[in-house]
Amino acid sequence: MERTEAHRPEAGGVLGKAQAILEAFAPDDQHLSLSEIARRSGLAKATAHRLAQELLGWGVLERRGVEYGLGLRLFELGQRVPRQRILRDVARPYMQDLYQATHETIHLSIPDGREVLYLEKVFGHGQVAWPSRVAGRMPLHGPATGKVFLAFGPQSLLEEVLAEPLERLTPYTVSTPSALRREVSRVREQGFVVEREQARVGYVSVAVPLHGATGPVMAALSITAPVGRAKEAEHVALLQAASRRFGLSIGAAQQGR
Repeated sequence: MERTEAHRPEAGGVLGKAQAILEAFAPDDQHLSLSEIARRSGLAKATAHRLAQELLGWGVLERRGVEYGLGLRLFELGQRVPRQRILRDVARPYMQDLYQATHETIHLSIPDGREVLYLEKVFGHGQVAWPSRVAGRMPLHGPATGKVFLAFGPQSLLEEVLAEPLERLTPYTVSTPSALRREVSRVREQGFVVEREQARVGYVSVAVPLHGATGPVMAALSITAPVGRAKEAEHVALLQAASRRFGLSIGAAQQGR
């Protein structure tokens, strides 16, 4: 199950209200009526209508008949974020290589607050793929990539996650602080994560950290496969090789900026 978490400016301000409108759209929504936008955002219909007209003018909303959808301007702006663009551009060839070697779903993820944000995904046509999406989210304690950030990110991030209830995404999700600490400690020793059905029943994910030229973890790269097809040792070796090559490439890309 994917998650979304609001990071909203002051709710009473114009920016907070505009963000409430944009975040009213769920990942599978194509278009919404004005009434539904007002209901989900908690805004008065007249306020939602006024702000929607401004957002239409900026191109971040589009209109089809009497309904509204997210506009291409949001996509264009997203492509300008330097960190995400460089990460994706450098990592994608290695993701393609991993897919060709495994024919399984490959994810590139970054941390955002207490969640994993999926930055890129490679999978095959007709493949029953891990049901994630680019720009989708999951809590850090569930998926393999999230455990990468808990193990190799700042200690304060782990403590922040442990301070909150650990939601069970599946019957196998680690959901107690002591168990999560043990798992994170094991990941630090191994240098990789093997996560079995903790994020979704029936799937195994293997993940490794991607480091920049200066050392800190920048992102996580993973291979996700159905339980019956998972080749954990092989996937670990492939990911570790890709991680080493990524480190060299990202250093060159950053120097060339």
